Amino acid sequence: AALRSTGVTVLGRESETSAEHLENIREVLTHQPTLLLDNGADLVATSLEQGGQGVLAGTEETTTGANRLRADYQGAVPFPIIVINDSPLKLIMENEHGVGPSVIEGFMRETNLLVQSRRFVVFGYGSVGRGIARRLRLLGGHVAVVEPDPIRALEAVLDGMRVLSLNDAFGAGEVFFTATGRPGVIAGDSFDRLPDGAILANAGHFSWEIDLAELSRRAVEVESFRDRVEVYTLADGRQITLLAQGEMLNLAGGGGNPVETMDIGFSLQARSLAYLASHHADLSHGPQPVPAEINMQVAREMVDVLTRESGAS
Repeated sequence: AALRSTGVTVLGRESETSAEHLENIREVLTHQPTLLLDNGADLVATSLEQGGQGVLAGTEETTTGANRLRADYQGAVPFPIIVINDSPLKLIMENEHGVGPSVIEGFMRETNLLVQSRRFVVFGYGSVGRGIARRLRLLGGHVAVVEPDPIRALEAVLDGMRVLSLNDAFGAGEVFFTATGRPGVIAGDSFDRLPDGAILANAGHFSWEIDLAELSRRAVEVESFRDRVEVYTLADGRQITLLAQGEMLNLAGGGGNPVETMDIGFSLQARSLAYLASHHADLSHGPQPVPAEINMQVAREMVDVLTRESGAS
């Protein structure tokens, strides 16, 4: 709404369907952009499907988008893409200190439940999963983590978390958060191992981390208690609660991330796009990290802003 008031053409709305979202992506590309600012790799993917003509470079904000670029489109992107999520600034400030706490806020707001003494399982111990797990533990929750990467798993152990295998995790929790950026984290036979009363929530960019079609197929009844709280009754009588239709709980169920944490990502996007406008011809094609000089500049500026606001000398 704020952008529209300045004369910017804005496509999309909060309640749009996936099909409407993709149609808006196609409409954006009819304007023949030369630089793409992407969030989940939908712009890049659709541009490639249309031949990728005229695009010189782009940026990608999210873990999910970076995963798609490096897996589904490896070697297929004919222009450089700076991955904002690779920046340590984005990982620390926005993902860990922004998304993590706001996901917990969304959980408490939508369920009206306490964190204290409840058993949680967090799938993924990247910066978002780490932020969720640490905040849950700080608030008195019992936290277990599923993380196949041994280095991240070690970090979780050193942070005081239980690290479990996927098979063991479903019997260890009451509330399950997905934060991997990858599809099918809770899927198939996983639903057979969930306890009665389990609560499912997602912090990844797309709802695909929980297999919603499979959950619906197994349900004999679905009851909506609130806009973002649905209870699925399975054939064996167990009830599974899904929050925010499996979408990002911090946005769909919470109040969004703190604006100061979002400033980091936006600053990195803007400076990276300016950098690409001048240097795209000198860069290799495909996903790559934020240039070090941009990280350093934005970090210095954010330190100045935060210390000035806090009154520190």
